Amino acid sequence: MVKIKKDRQVDISGFRHLYPFESHYININALKYHYVDEGAGDPVVMLHGNPTWSFYFRELIKTLSSEFRVLAPDHIGCGLSDKPDATVYDYRLKSRVDDLEYFLDRLDIKNRITLVLHDWGGMIGMAYALRHRERIANIIIMNTAAFFPEKEKRIPLRLRLIRNIKPLAVLSVLGLNVFARSALYMASSGKLPQAVKQGLTAPYNCWKNRIATLKFVQDIPVNEKDPSYGLVKYVDENLHRLAGIPMLICWGMRDFVFDKTYLAKWQQRFPDAKVHTFPNAGHYVLEDEADRVVACVTDFLKNR
Repeated sequence: MVKIKKDRQVDISGFRHLYPFESHYININALKYHYVDEGAGDPVVMLHGNPTWSFYFRELIKTLSSEFRVLAPDHIGCGLSDKPDATVYDYRLKSRVDDLEYFLDRLDIKNRITLVLHDWGGMIGMAYALRHRERIANIIIMNTAAFFPEKEKRIPLRLRLIRNIKPLAVLSVLGLNVFARSALYMASSGKLPQAVKQGLTAPYNCWKNRIATLKFVQDIPVNEKDPSYGLVKYVDENLHRLAGIPMLICWGMRDFVFDKTYLAKWQQRFPDAKVHTFPNAGHYVLEDEADRVVACVTDFLKNR
């Protein structure tokens, strides 16, 4: 029987040397929305996916903050942001985009921004970009999607089970933290250091604090009846409106979800994008090839 632990604080002391950033917060509908705000200059906004948080971008933050203002928020339910239950926050894609819009409006950023997008951050960031195309200077893509997969391509079995079988999802994801823990081995092609493992999983340290890792999976739209289907369809059908924005794609080729077929679709949609592939990197491309990815991103932005 799984013991339900009460809500508890996220302890970052064990990996503070990897994540030496000051915490900032704004309130969105009475919920604390955490973000990193480092450096000065043109803004670079980094959007994480599931089950990561701003910790995932740490090496990129350290490097780019010497020349740019780097902003890396934690989505509600993730990282150091509040983790309300589903009666308080609906954990839908539209709410994620609304949160990002509110966050950037509150900061009153005047200069155009560079988006750095990974996993769910791709759909969230591209939906925001379509709302505010005039605010976007560059887009950097890392193993993500902002379109439906090919019709013959189903989501992986592990995600289908979590998405569709509620008792199994509750027990495995909320009770045993299977989603975040298994990602440590399935999303990276190499062995992660213990402090990195601790950093990636620390926010999801009890039943209540794992709600977002479950809700993100349950929000994957597969048919027209799903709540987020309409917004994903809109993004899919309107991506062409972003074609004139300079784009860099950094892609881990060992990703078991966002594989080479997703990369091909990005290239088809944006044939002028600069593309760097990393044959030995998995979904966590910034964990597997941090130095090389950071160098690619730095060169891309300097040349802009």
